[in-house]
Amino acid sequence: MEHIILYAIVPILVVMLLGYYSGKTGAFSGADARVLNKVVLNYALPAALFISIIKANRQMLSVDLKLTIISVVVLMACFMLVYFVFRYMYKDTAAESAVSALISGSPTIGFLGFAVLQPIFGDSASVGLVIAIVAIEVNAIGIPVGLALLNAGNAALAAKENGGDGKKPNPWMPVLNAIKEPVAWAPILAVILVLCGLKWPEYLDPSFDLIKGANASVAVFAAGITLSSVKIRINGQAVMGSFLKLIVMPLAILVVGVLFKMNPENLKMLVVCAALPPAFSGIIIASRYNCYVATGTSSLALSTILFMGFCPLWLWITDLCIGWFHLAA
Repeated sequence: MEHIILYAIVPILVVMLLGYYSGKTGAFSGADARVLNKVVLNYALPAALFISIIKANRQMLSVDLKLTIISVVVLMACFMLVYFVFRYMYKDTAAESAVSALISGSPTIGFLGFAVLQPIFGDSASVGLVIAIVAIEVNAIGIPVGLALLNAGNAALAAKENGGDGKKPNPWMPVLNAIKEPVAWAPILAVILVLCGLKWPEYLDPSFDLIKGANASVAVFAAGITLSSVKIRINGQAVMGSFLKLIVMPLAILVVGVLFKMNPENLKMLVVCAALPPAFSGIIIASRYNCYVATGTSSLALSTILFMGFCPLWLWITDLCIGWFHLAA
């Protein structure tokens, strides 16, 4: 756990604080953060998502169908739960609820997946399998769905403000607008190529590595700038977002995994993946659309700090459940 804190969590906090300091001292502004996020969302993040998925293969997805089905179904169910909680409990707009789901309904698997899981479970093929499957769910399913909900909410709000023109809106237009975004079509394209059996040549990696390397660092730095330009809101919504992310999501994975008798090691890894802090991509999208930025960023910061305690707690709880239900046998 000390390795995880020093090599995974502390760097996030340091870079975020650096961005916060640069914003407070006037070196960067909220407008600059939106420019940085535009670079990440349109170029760095799509490149990182594409490369992380394209290196998977059909065998990885089919070797443990139980793992694949449970991770996709449960994580997407939690994604939609976050959306409906904020939409109907807190009366947020559809766009704000979509951003909440993109933040608190998705783990930051791309940045922290290997950094957290490898020190705990080792550098094995099963670790890469779990991370790849969760990455596909988050990036190739969650982001397009979230963008579609976000675009639908913005379209409905615009129609309401304009008084309506008597035309029935095309229900597929928000989906089409979402697919146009590189952050949505890049992971979908990668999944299609994987399912087609394409083997990614390693000599193409350097062409993507340089730009994808800017993904996490620039995103976290921009999040710090954003925090400096808005009032930090550790309110009920930020706390609820952290509760849904750090407690409800891993608990749902644990309960379903135990009921369907998942492989114990895979179950432990999937629970840790579900407990990871919120996805940075949600913050980037929030800043890009200038929607739910303050509370979303505050929830990200709160969840990242709390994860240092919840990670070992979920490992302990999962081990107890495995022992109780004799899954190891």
